[in-house]
Amino acid sequence: MRCPDSIAGEGERLLSLADYGLVAGVELPSLTPIVEMATQIFGVPAAAVNMIGTDHAFLIANAGVGECDMGRDISFCAHAITQDDVLVIADATLDVRFHDNPLVTSDKIRFYAGTPIKTPSGHALGALCIIDSSPRSEFSEEDRSRLRDLARLVTDRLELRRLEVAMKMHLSDLEVCASASRKAIICIDRTRKIVICNDSAANLFGYAPEEIYMKPVDLLIDDDDRQIFSRALDGYVDRIHLGDREFSTYIAKRCDGSKFKIELIWTTTKFADEIYVSAIVNDLSFCTEDGGIFERIANYDLLTSLPNRNLFYKTVNNSIDNNEKFSIISVDLHGIKDVNIALGYNSGDSILRDAARRMVDCTQGNATISRISGDEFAILLPGVSSEKYLNNIASFIIESVNQPMFVSGGETRISANCGVVIYPHHGETLESLIGNADLALRHAKSERLGTSFIFHPSLRSEAVARRLFATELHHALEKEEFSLVFQPQIRLSDNSLVGAEALLRWRHPVRNMLQPAAFLPALESSPIAADVGTMVLRKACAQAVEWRKFAPAFRIGVNLFAAQFEAGNLPSVIRDALKESGLDPEAIEIEITENIALDCKDDIIDQLNAIRDMGVNISFDDFGTGYASLNFLKYYPINRIKIDKEFTRSLQHSEADRTIVSSLIELSHRLGYSVIAEGIENEEQLSFLREHACEDGQGYLFGQPMDADLFSEKYRLADRISLNRRA
Repeated sequence: MRCPDSIAGEGERLLSLADYGLVAGVELPSLTPIVEMATQIFGVPAAAVNMIGTDHAFLIANAGVGECDMGRDISFCAHAITQDDVLVIADATLDVRFHDNPLVTSDKIRFYAGTPIKTPSGHALGALCIIDSSPRSEFSEEDRSRLRDLARLVTDRLELRRLEVAMKMHLSDLEVCASASRKAIICIDRTRKIVICNDSAANLFGYAPEEIYMKPVDLLIDDDDRQIFSRALDGYVDRIHLGDREFSTYIAKRCDGSKFKIELIWTTTKFADEIYVSAIVNDLSFCTEDGGIFERIANYDLLTSLPNRNLFYKTVNNSIDNNEKFSIISVDLHGIKDVNIALGYNSGDSILRDAARRMVDCTQGNATISRISGDEFAILLPGVSSEKYLNNIASFIIESVNQPMFVSGGETRISANCGVVIYPHHGETLESLIGNADLALRHAKSERLGTSFIFHPSLRSEAVARRLFATELHHALEKEEFSLVFQPQIRLSDNSLVGAEALLRWRHPVRNMLQPAAFLPALESSPIAADVGTMVLRKACAQAVEWRKFAPAFRIGVNLFAAQFEAGNLPSVIRDALKESGLDPEAIEIEITENIALDCKDDIIDQLNAIRDMGVNISFDDFGTGYASLNFLKYYPINRIKIDKEFTRSLQHSEADRTIVSSLIELSHRLGYSVIAEGIENEEQLSFLREHACEDGQGYLFGQPMDADLFSEKYRLADRISLNRRA
């Protein structure tokens, strides 16, 4: 049995848990309907809200969970709180973490799904979980989304609990709790004056907090509902027992006069002989169905109150069934994750709600705007088929989302891309329309941020080709269709052979020998990239050992994939290849590009330092082509610079490139790096590089890439001489 991972900031987490005044063995009645709802939605026998203490767990809501060991070490929820998303265990008997857990061996748990319950500051208190004594083969993304939505309901009620606990201390403690919450919270006194309104609530109604402090709460309610609201509020204090909750919905009014539907979750607290009413305010602007909370969780996103994926897909299918003309715009937001990291999840949620309101304002009319997942939205536009109009709407959405957003006392910006499809021209089924909208969106994202693209059939053809190509790549690795060729590297001072660069080729069963440009882009993004990289490394090392028997100073260069760094174990992979082949570490040079350095920047330096410590040489490939190359020289443990072939080829035509190359060589030497130039094709280029003390070079002037047998024969390595081809 594997115990749960330790949690960073465990002390702070436990202090946050204490803020809620929760006690083991005492459940919260307000959470009971949620866990009961969970058992119905997912068809499981048991669900619970489980809090994780110092060395134990305890249930604060329970439907169907019997007596069991509540030790933290065996708690599934103690694992769930270490995750950022839903933890799903399809069959605990097959999971190395849980197969011998007492809860599993006693047949209490086979299936588990749990999502963390977090405080406004991001600390995981516990988890909402569903369990079954039988395994499950599938728990879909839609299921995960619904479990997350139920967790939001739990969070709402726990926020009220935290407010009640704070108010037992002092009203100012309530204000501190409210200000830290991502939920919209107001608190009023007996005179119905607003004594607390946090930023989320003020933003929801379009005010600054100070603008509504001590103002009548009726100010926030539409005229038509004000009398009903007033009578209800008068009765709350007398009717609700302290600590009880009551739910109600009203039409509210923003500062600008616009109306929207809200849900109020009320609770009352007494402090210093005064009764205060606190409420969490949920925006129900887009909820149109009257099915109660069950209907809401099934069809609406609880953060933005927009229709969720389930309702959006139903609406699209209804439009298809009725043969109606419509279009769909898929919207992907960029920058939300950065906001979450820099400013906290409260700010990220506020940005998402703001973006949702802006999209609604851009479309208006009878459009359906849906939050599909995290930072993905979709818009259904009935009766629209004009590409010009759709381009204008997409541009309007992108421009609107890109405008400054104000959160946490400062300004921030996000961006968006859009993909557009038109029914029935771009698909006649829900699946084809959503898939093609996603292809259009991906194409827009590949162009640049802030762009849109209308689907074209060629995108589908390219996607099919990529999928087929990906399958062929897997087969190529299994059937050993990949091979290496070697391009000679020459010491420019005396034209002697010093090494070779190992280059990948694919002998395709139908298309014959393929050059890298034909397959490398697909390979680099495929799941087998790291495996192919390891194969290249092992074969190159083995070949270098053979050639070093006749040329002891021979060095082999190997290109790396970004996936090899992302796997996190590159130093050990290189160490194993060297040990297996018997190659000296100094005889291999790994080549990295700026794109790899940028894509894998989180831990690439640590891996490169470990590799360099082994004695392996590291070169910076295609140097000078990227904006950050010079900056990397300060931090990366390289010992050779490789000048890009585009600079070399233009030496005889461009004075600017001659200046750049000579400066790069001088700078490299000053920093203690040697230099190799690639793409040498004529004597003029060679002469220039020699004059500026470039140590090594490669290119067609010396030899094209060739297989190992031809390389051995051409350079007479078996004769153990240092070749002088141009003397």
